Amino acid sequence: MPKKTLKTLGLVSVSAATLLSATLVLSDETGEAKKQKEPTFNILQTTSVDKVRGKYYLPTSLDTAQWGYLPNRDSKAVMTVPSGSTVTVDTVSHEGILEDQGRDPVEYFAQHGISKEQVLKDAIEIAGSELDHDFDADGPHVVTGPIAVEGAEPGDVLKVEVLSLAPRVPYGVISNRHYKGALPGEFPENKGRQEGASAENPELYNNVSKFTPLEEINGKYYGVLPIESGGEVRFPVKPFMGLMGVAGDTSDKLSSVPPTETGGNIDINELGVGSTLYLPVEVAGALFYTGDPHFAQGDGEVALTAWEASLRGTFRLTVLKQDDPTLPREGELVQPFAETEDYWIPIGLDEDLDEAMKESVREAVAFLNEKLGMDRATALAYMSAATDFEVSQVVDKTKGIHALIEKRHFIDNLDMNVFVDQKKVKAKRFNDEFYVSIDSLVKTLGGKTKANHKKGVVNVTATVNDQTTTFVENSIIYTVDGKDLQLDKTPVVLDKELYVPISVVDDLLNINVNWSTSNKSLIANMTYNTKK
Repeated sequence: MPKKTLKTLGLVSVSAATLLSATLVLSDETGEAKKQKEPTFNILQTTSVDKVRGKYYLPTSLDTAQWGYLPNRDSKAVMTVPSGSTVTVDTVSHEGILEDQGRDPVEYFAQHGISKEQVLKDAIEIAGSELDHDFDADGPHVVTGPIAVEGAEPGDVLKVEVLSLAPRVPYGVISNRHYKGALPGEFPENKGRQEGASAENPELYNNVSKFTPLEEINGKYYGVLPIESGGEVRFPVKPFMGLMGVAGDTSDKLSSVPPTETGGNIDINELGVGSTLYLPVEVAGALFYTGDPHFAQGDGEVALTAWEASLRGTFRLTVLKQDDPTLPREGELVQPFAETEDYWIPIGLDEDLDEAMKESVREAVAFLNEKLGMDRATALAYMSAATDFEVSQVVDKTKGIHALIEKRHFIDNLDMNVFVDQKKVKAKRFNDEFYVSIDSLVKTLGGKTKANHKKGVVNVTATVNDQTTTFVENSIIYTVDGKDLQLDKTPVVLDKELYVPISVVDDLLNINVNWSTSNKSLIANMTYNTKK
């Protein structure tokens, strides 16, 4: 798969042990197989440790995984890293290995034209092991970790920056199970679970799982589902980790299903590449874990699962002390909070959806008051007029609602600073967009630039790490190593210098961009894609 195509999605091309050409198959209502397009895809097996993005690498194995429950204060870390470290984790989706699918991913995916070589070895190992898992009592998720972070103590906050997410396979699954989802008792529309349902007789569960391949269309990637009356429906890839958290201060066995005040299965689809998640630490070392990888999810996740599929994720894990100016709240953080380039995201969690909504509103009011200095009455009035509150999911026992407070509404009240590996580069705001100087950015990366003027239009050619990229004033066409790439935002000339929108930097120069807010200053933290 071309690097530029993956980067357009916020994904990253990483090398794999084997390059496979997969013939994906869907079944129509008659059971007849329908061949799909044959994408070439790197299958990222657990052993493919070469060129992982993080300094540290954690595969999912019987030694590093829990199935259906979360780490707690008694859990032993499978890895310990210094604060600020980058860690690449190969996660495994639960779909295809569960009991109602036969607990045999090779046999399950073979029904859809997937050969054994195209099934992840770690998924095969977990499904075929003696790893304890109760389909009815435990959560479905394969949870990888926990990772201890040096210096983390109760009362601190673990800052989790999502640097990259790469699909490990070119397919996933969407499932609806009896007694679960937004319409329990109504869906699936069949006679329900029958006596004798088990891994040996998975068909007796009468649950519905839809195999969903990844398909390339005009250089972009989509999920594809058949329509009974003919044709197909396609929807775009938007990967994120549904499950990120730190251990709770309890010895109880915690199901992986409901999210908690220390994170877990919060299922917020905004938490893709470039997002930052803040988690309150309750035990020494924090004990970070992740899992429940998604290719895409609609708000609500109404069927029960979204488009579930294994991802390779790279995260930066940083311990924040109580006096850190980037903390989203004054005093001790008591529940998760998230941030992207576009939004601040206060989160509400409760078994009652109404109470989850109230909690999200309270957190949002407190954030606007403490961080941005708005009086509480004005904060509530502003949000009523201009802030969306979205239902993240209603299917995980504890329901979730999150606010999307748009940063650009406050652009005149905020400073902006951009750093590359802690070195400040020139940046500006223009027309409610965030820009960085191409010349300043490239030179900070150790590269070179050459500017030209043709017919009154400025263009800059940048060379970084043997890659050549051309930027043209007011043009949506960028050239990367001789190949054109169309993006939706253009470079502009500011003070006689060419600037590029920060939102496209990762597509063009292989740079991670994560955002934080320090007092009243927006900070774009850029990291060149190397093992740092």
